[in-house]
Amino acid sequence: MAREIWKPGTFIYPLPAVMVTSGTYEDANIMTVAWTGIVNTNPAMCYISVRPERYSYNLIKENGEFVINLTNQQLAYATDWCGVRSGSKYDKFKEMNLTKEKGKFVSCPLIKESPACIECKVREIKELGSHNMIIADVLSIDADKKYIDKNGAFDISKCDLIAYSNGNYYSMQKKIGKFGFSVQKKKNKRKNNVTRG
Repeated sequence: MAREIWKPGTFIYPLPAVMVTSGTYEDANIMTVAWTGIVNTNPAMCYISVRPERYSYNLIKENGEFVINLTNQQLAYATDWCGVRSGSKYDKFKEMNLTKEKGKFVSCPLIKESPACIECKVREIKELGSHNMIIADVLSIDADKKYIDKNGAFDISKCDLIAYSNGNYYSMQKKIGKFGFSVQKKKNKRKNNVTRG
């Protein structure tokens, strides 16, 4: 297979497109982030990478907390809008008709319309260049009950989550397998032996 070599760049796609809330409940902001992910399981830790000139950066640095709000197709317009408008000029909750919801462990609000919200406490900020990586402890996962199945599991396939890839948003609707499916033993179907008399 022929390959073309490009200069180094941000080309690990797709990524979750999330809305990050920060500030206080009364004076909150929303920014859209795609540079985000998990960094550790135990203790549960995640990160967001943010340009220091972003309005939310200082809110997070001063308050030491933020919320990662997962986004779906219904939130796609708001997700994009909150990424291209500054919180220094707009009340994004008001402009996008989003509902503030109180968290259990942080003072900044959750977005009620989000399928799941991850409450985070800043552990460390690494200055890397264009972006600073904010590493945080996960304090709580607040899941919308309508996405929880009868067994108490979060059914992410019902959320219509969106992802970001190279300047575009994409839907993520279809599950194609589960972890370990490539090595899972196939179940043998028993044939019912019926004795005819």
